[in-house]
Amino acid sequence: MSNTDNFLPAIKDGYTFKGASIRIGVGMLDGHAVPGADIYLPLRTMNRHGLIAGATGTGKTKTLQMISEALSDASIPVLLMDIKGDLSGLAAAGTLNEKITERYKLIGTTYTPAAYPVEFLSLSKEKGVRLRATVSEFGPVLISRILGLNDTQESVVALVFKFCDDNKLPLLDLKDFIKVLQYVSNEGKAEIEKTYGKIATSSTGTILRKVIELQQQGADPFFGEKSFEVDDLMRIGDDGRGIINILRVTDLQDRPKLFSTFMLQMLAELYAICPEEGDPDKPKLVLFIDEAHLVFQEAGDALLQQILTIIKLIRSKGVGVFFCTQNPTDIPAGVLSQLGLKVQHALRAFTAADRKAIKQAAENYPESSFYKTEDLITQLGIGEAFVTLLNEKGIPTPLVHCMLCSPRSRMDILQPAEIDAITGKSKLVAKYNETIDSESAYEILNAKLEEAAEKGANEDDDAGKSKKAGKPEKSTLEKLLDSPAARQVGRTAASVITRSLLGALGLGGRTSRRKSSLF
Repeated sequence: MSNTDNFLPAIKDGYTFKGASIRIGVGMLDGHAVPGADIYLPLRTMNRHGLIAGATGTGKTKTLQMISEALSDASIPVLLMDIKGDLSGLAAAGTLNEKITERYKLIGTTYTPAAYPVEFLSLSKEKGVRLRATVSEFGPVLISRILGLNDTQESVVALVFKFCDDNKLPLLDLKDFIKVLQYVSNEGKAEIEKTYGKIATSSTGTILRKVIELQQQGADPFFGEKSFEVDDLMRIGDDGRGIINILRVTDLQDRPKLFSTFMLQMLAELYAICPEEGDPDKPKLVLFIDEAHLVFQEAGDALLQQILTIIKLIRSKGVGVFFCTQNPTDIPAGVLSQLGLKVQHALRAFTAADRKAIKQAAENYPESSFYKTEDLITQLGIGEAFVTLLNEKGIPTPLVHCMLCSPRSRMDILQPAEIDAITGKSKLVAKYNETIDSESAYEILNAKLEEAAEKGANEDDDAGKSKKAGKPEKSTLEKLLDSPAARQVGRTAASVITRSLLGALGLGGRTSRRKSSLF
């Protein structure tokens, strides 16, 4: 048999699944689509995570958009982290043109434009549902990662959180955190040291400066109430399709630490909230993280380890995570090994370093008797990709050069008026966009300090009244002798005298040790 005769049965056998699946395109050989070589993704393995990679302009964002549409049609909610701001078109129907007509003719199906149920989310003041989380929900470890603290400073943050927990001081927003840091450095320093040990003022000062720096980056709107409930990400529309949640984070490109820590906090929240699902027939939620290199480029070892741990565990909760980036090498090896589905668009080789990266990327895919992967990976057309995934038994499917379906929604952004129309009808906007300022650490500590100041003023008044009543005031010398400094001088003098006397008697501790060391 010819190579073509071998190709068709190999693809049909590798990409036919027992359970529900979604069609994403048709297999190609020698640069041509092969009729009948249909490529499907099984819903049963979509919680085993995935990777969509490729150079700029090769179509990876449109692939992400197309897969999101197919998941929505299968009643699976989706969360898209939209870094570039080009995914809003999912809410509007696409337009048929000659290129799409030709592509669908080769794929062997028809193109039907469709708009999808979309919810816009925001971490800042952009239009959409405001996502917030309290400082307490982030916890000391993630807050320390955002601030880029060292081990000593991180331990101080942990102590501050412990102090707030023990004293019922809610840490809701950054002004609460700042107030507590100021308190433990000044008025509450003695109280803290008595219960928890000493805290270096230099450490709290550094932490305070970094929190203020975070505020300058525009982080204030994200911390506070009302906290977003992750259950609201897993909604099904009235027509039975899964809601596609588009988180617009175009303003976080220059703040990768905040973005990566937010992503980890959301994954941790999903893991904590969702019950164990085992091996479900389809996922309950799929996340797509565009420009995923931003998650990892400034993540330290501890944060990477936390991301890897969550990625490993969260699939048992029925949640799939897909990373979309330019090169597979952008993803740490430990995370990359957990990604069952790989969709590799074209890579470009302009330098020796590029060629080395392409060779390394090609080695991440199964060997194929139909393609020379390292060469073809630079020649893939727009909207074409290498595809491989895990079947229901956990076995990788054959690597296939696939002509991908195009999105059925608009392949362009929405206009501001169109976004306004969608957010204006949103029930979640009404639920979350009201700012709540509950009583928290800031108000409680301010009230405590005001009460202490008022008490001090009353004591001064009482002292004044006692003086007027004829009670003799202490002399300057008496005040001096009663001062802490005088008492410390007395203790020091007594200690010196004692050591001198013991030394004269041959009982001085240091002298005795020196003598005993001679024997």
